[in-house]
Amino acid sequence: MVDPVNAWWAQQLVLCDWAFMPDPLMLPEEAARERLSALEVVDRGELGWRLLEHRADSDASAAQLLAGLELVALAGAAGWLEGDHTRLWAVSLIAEIHTRYDDLDAWLEALCASRSASGWLQGDDGLLEACQALSKLDADGDGVTWALLGQSLSKEKRADLWPDAPLARVWRLRAAFAPVLACPAGPDDWNGVEAWLAEGWQVHGRDDLVRSVLWLTSQGDRQGWDIDAARLMQLPAAERHAWCEGLGAQERPYGRVLCRYVDQGEPLEWAAWDWLRAVDLAWAGACAGWFDAQEASLLACHAGDLILRRYSDWSALSRSYQRGRSLFEGKDHLPTHVVDWRLLMSSPVSPWRLPLRELLSDEVLVASRQMARDWRADPRHWVLALAAVREPELATRQGPLPSLAEARMHEAQQYLIESLELYADEGAHALVRYWLPAQAHHLNQLAADAVHKALPPAACAFGEAPGADVATRDSIAAATRHSATVHMAEKYAFYLQMAMDSEQFDAGQLATMGASLRDVLCRFYNGPRRLLESWATWDGLLPEPDQPPLSLEVRWHIDDPGSIFHWLSWSSATWNEPGERPSLTHFTALSLVGPLNSPAWSMPCPESDREAASIRDWIDGHYGLHSATELIDFLRFLLEAGDRQEYQINYAPYTLNAGRLNSEIATLESGDCNEEERNHLERLIRVRDNEDGCNDLDMCAWDVAQAVDLAIAGRQLGWLAAEDFVAMLEQAYGLAAEHYAGWQDYAQGLYAGFSFFMGETPEREAFLAGFRQSLVAWLSGAPPLAGSWASLDFPGARPRHWAPLHIDTLPGDGRTLH
Repeated sequence: MVDPVNAWWAQQLVLCDWAFMPDPLMLPEEAARERLSALEVVDRGELGWRLLEHRADSDASAAQLLAGLELVALAGAAGWLEGDHTRLWAVSLIAEIHTRYDDLDAWLEALCASRSASGWLQGDDGLLEACQALSKLDADGDGVTWALLGQSLSKEKRADLWPDAPLARVWRLRAAFAPVLACPAGPDDWNGVEAWLAEGWQVHGRDDLVRSVLWLTSQGDRQGWDIDAARLMQLPAAERHAWCEGLGAQERPYGRVLCRYVDQGEPLEWAAWDWLRAVDLAWAGACAGWFDAQEASLLACHAGDLILRRYSDWSALSRSYQRGRSLFEGKDHLPTHVVDWRLLMSSPVSPWRLPLRELLSDEVLVASRQMARDWRADPRHWVLALAAVREPELATRQGPLPSLAEARMHEAQQYLIESLELYADEGAHALVRYWLPAQAHHLNQLAADAVHKALPPAACAFGEAPGADVATRDSIAAATRHSATVHMAEKYAFYLQMAMDSEQFDAGQLATMGASLRDVLCRFYNGPRRLLESWATWDGLLPEPDQPPLSLEVRWHIDDPGSIFHWLSWSSATWNEPGERPSLTHFTALSLVGPLNSPAWSMPCPESDREAASIRDWIDGHYGLHSATELIDFLRFLLEAGDRQEYQINYAPYTLNAGRLNSEIATLESGDCNEEERNHLERLIRVRDNEDGCNDLDMCAWDVAQAVDLAIAGRQLGWLAAEDFVAMLEQAYGLAAEHYAGWQDYAQGLYAGFSFFMGETPEREAFLAGFRQSLVAWLSGAPPLAGSWASLDFPGARPRHWAPLHIDTLPGDGRTLH
């Protein structure tokens, strides 16, 4: 039985200079492909556009509709469209013709009238003859009559023209570049796809492509634009335009478009530029054979998931893409938005007729989200995420581990040496010195005290903290609900990333350290928003010196649903901290060193040979100690007697006999003195003048501080075992508790000892002034990281601090809330 639709379709192809064939799909495949090539339809992507154009709307001419019928016949014969799909497209076009024209003569007249609009038709005479022949067949009832065609069309099954399986619907998004006619992708879908990837994206294989898709979904071009826009919104118009004109020649067109959008109040949102391109790249991977159908679809669905979170309809999506394209090209394309997107937005057969909200099923979303997390499941991605906030280019390394250029490795090696004095021969474990849990405890405690107005006074016996430092300290009250560990941990992560990039350290050890970092952060923060809010808050309050705050960069990751932080595996079954967490008692004992050294925020560990040589030189130069035995003996001396005993034996008696004191001073001043005698003379004068209260104050603090300082050095040299070091700390802690009531008393004793026992030097007054300034900072906590006394109860003293609200405090604090 003759199929009326096929027969009528075959009759119309005669008008395209085809020989009559009873079946429109009888053309040999090779001939069909040659004809498509002659029509410049090089792949199914171009075919999709042509079909959409020929079926766009009521403005499509008769010639365009006929050209569409020929394209469908050619695509079916070439194997680009499967049978059922070919039929659907043919029926769609024929039904449009039958609906638009009253009879065959009207259709043929329209074709003749529009003959100049399409070169696909025969010449005038041939077209006229063919039309007359078809009209006669219709009038004689020998062909498929207009009425019979209408009856047959009414019985045809109408279905969606575009792939509609749950995992295939996502490719409707790809219509922004070229409509996807059929799934799965094949070699006929994208001509020259690998060359396009190499030239446009520097993508040369599957791993490169995965990294590019993950970068687009998580960061893309939008991050830099978003941050620029946020900064511009804070500036008056004149400063915005000055910023724009200050850009380089290549960046200035972008800046002008961005400033125009800010000035005009245009929504400053363009993420669709990244997310739609991610879909396009996923399709390219399928066409190149680098992704299988499911993998390509799930990668595209990840981008689709982000799109559904941000946009309510296709119009909002397309306008966002148009803004992004405008910024990328440095030319405002918004005025042509309606024209550029007309086909997709208005065609009755557009793949975008499906409401955007119906694009992805719940099951597909679940699968795509799991895949997105699986790609970032290893601990390396935690390190990468944290480090990429400071160095956004690192975000391009998500997914398979890339090979690094030698220049990058050298850059990382130089950074470690110049910024951290970290060398390859120290081993990966040397990074533990940058894990500072006590610092987080200190900041948490300051925040808790600040919110309750319980911070130490800004003024003390040694002076008053600068107003700006006090304001910074007091502002920490705003962070009381934000755990401070991330303030330290993000820097540690950056150092860890640099160590990875240097490729000088054991990769397995670095991976273990990355896993430990993940474990800690998963324990202290219940999700990405909590971690990022804490980071932004603390960085805003305590930015890195001489660097702008990272608050905008961090808050971008909070707001963007594609940020890598939202796609990390936020769970950990183990607890293995990167470095030792000191007890509160041990941290307090470490803090007894005071301004004699920089604050100790973690327990010391044995250092490398290079660092150890420097420490040995210091011990030799200041104390004349050359071995572990000598060090241990001297530590015992400091804790049991120390310089305070020398004062008691050699100088305290003079306070009872002023005449003898003056006589001794006069004798020494009257003759030549060696260095030892000059130091003795200086100390006698200090006793006479009671300089810095040396005769009234207990100077045991001077011995305790020296003992802790030397014990730390001994541990770093490996001269003290861990248990011996802890024993020394506990002895120093007990001695301080025995001699002093609080930090103020301890500081006065320490300063008196520092002053009294200082050797002969022309820089004495400068040293004393600097030490007083440091003592003010340690006692007041202004600036907050100058020292730790402001957050600690003095050994043996009654607790005076408010309990922090977080669990990243040091063990031994019975008031920690859990």
